[in-house]
Amino acid sequence: MGSSASSDTTANVVAPELIEQFRRDGFVVVPDLLNSEEIDRFAPLVTEAVDRRQAHDERPLEAKSRYEQSFQQCQNLWEDSPGVLHLTFHPRLGRVAAELLGVDAVRLWHDQALFKEPGGRVTDPHQDQPYWPIAETDTITAWVPLDGSTLDNGCMGYVPGSHRVGLQKFVNIFFGEPDDLLAEPALDGSDPEFVEVPRGSVAFHHGLTAHLARPNRTDRVRRVHTMIYFADGSTRGLPQPHPSVDRDGIEVGQRIDGPVTPIVWPRPAGDYPIPPPT
Repeated sequence: MGSSASSDTTANVVAPELIEQFRRDGFVVVPDLLNSEEIDRFAPLVTEAVDRRQAHDERPLEAKSRYEQSFQQCQNLWEDSPGVLHLTFHPRLGRVAAELLGVDAVRLWHDQALFKEPGGRVTDPHQDQPYWPIAETDTITAWVPLDGSTLDNGCMGYVPGSHRVGLQKFVNIFFGEPDDLLAEPALDGSDPEFVEVPRGSVAFHHGLTAHLARPNRTDRVRRVHTMIYFADGSTRGLPQPHPSVDRDGIEVGQRIDGPVTPIVWPRPAGDYPIPPPT
């Protein structure tokens, strides 16, 4: 991909072997995408945004639902947290997402902070794509652990190659006891590969990759910010409700294109989208 397509001429271009690994396994860790100064700047801004969103919730962990015990989830922080916007639309992350998918441009589906509290339980195995009414499957999540992720604090585990087996199953991890995705015949008893991610590195996984996360057995919150990107030109495939398309009035079959899902990469240097009305 030539430099003329990039809004960030200093961005890291993904090494061919990492692109090959992503397309084979459905996940990859790209090292040192964010430097220490960037992490030092963004981490408190994401934390402040989560604290603001969660200020009303004083319940202890044991009083929360099974889903909430897996993580605190705060979506679309870019819309009301200007500092977080600069992380969500970081051109280096968007460029890497586009290169891994092999597409010319990517849009934001939404961002979200996923903070796993001390004592937080496992995140149940699931695929992301079935939660999104996107017809095409050129989707990818950038998973940014603000302190690094370890086996002790809740790192992610991925089933290698699971994005290529033809499985697309909705797992209701929100209520009650979910189905065991790992027992699906299509996965053939494959074990997840748990991946620690150093601070500053970013894990990317395909929307169809089966994944989960370990519990947090430390006394500190596992702080993660994520961005879900999708290929520009994708369309709405289902009428199932979702704010990423409903807020812009996108109908089934229409191209997903509006202020709720702006272009992330490529953009002119220093250009950031204006958040849509809430």
